[in-house]
Amino acid sequence: MQCDVDSATIHYEERGEGRPIVFLHAWTMNGRLEIADYEPIFAARDGWRRIYPDLPGMGRSLAKRIHNQDDVLAALLAFIDRVLPSERFVLCGTSLGGYLARAIAAERREQVVGLLLRVPAVIADTAKRTLPTFRPLVSNEALFAPFSVDERGALGDVLVESPHYLEAQRRKLREIVQPAVTANAPIVAEIRGDPERYGLSFDLAAAEKGFTRPTLIIAARQDTTVGYRDAWDILESYPRATFAVIDRADHGWPLESSKLLEALVDDWLARIVLAEGNR
Repeated sequence: MQCDVDSATIHYEERGEGRPIVFLHAWTMNGRLEIADYEPIFAARDGWRRIYPDLPGMGRSLAKRIHNQDDVLAALLAFIDRVLPSERFVLCGTSLGGYLARAIAAERREQVVGLLLRVPAVIADTAKRTLPTFRPLVSNEALFAPFSVDERGALGDVLVESPHYLEAQRRKLREIVQPAVTANAPIVAEIRGDPERYGLSFDLAAAEKGFTRPTLIIAARQDTTVGYRDAWDILESYPRATFAVIDRADHGWPLESSKLLEALVDDWLARIVLAEGNR
């Protein structure tokens, strides 16, 4: 499916029926990443209409007049207004998708009835993030002996150097990450390379204060991309938030702990349903 707005043509997929829930993926990715992580959770649950858009210039979405993050946000707000006119909905964001989800929740407070931020990028400018130093939790250099220098470099950091974890990481890179990055429009890299364009022009930390809907913030303890400490700084803006910092977890979480994600999502969805039932 696709939705034309002034600055973009946004491709999206829908699954199921019922209460709408919108998923925003990480920068340079596409909706397939969210589908892979969340559909196993929602497949057994009736009553949820899952909406997975590709951000402008990523996946199958086109960026017609997108120059900075403000333009991306405006396109997403226009998309929501078209697909969910005046409807109340739930919102999930991963990494930079979490940054955008916070902005959407601030702009559409009366519509957003629940918010999930998974490994969220709280600060857009990488140089200003508080990041842990990478070190593998389990080391096994012999595991990489069959790999060429290029293959080892393409893998990047491997948090747990075990056959199972390595194969899960390789599969995710091969099937989702690398095809997504290859499909990006040039404007995606241009925006990412300029901190002024990659961050929103307004004070998001001030705008999001006092969001009172059930919220779930999940940070990864070994996340060297966005860190975990910065997410703690926004907690007081979300008085109904559960905050979880997951050990044995990097920016790709949940690579091998999907049951934990499911348990956290279960609790969050129950809180949303209860809150909406009391309206």
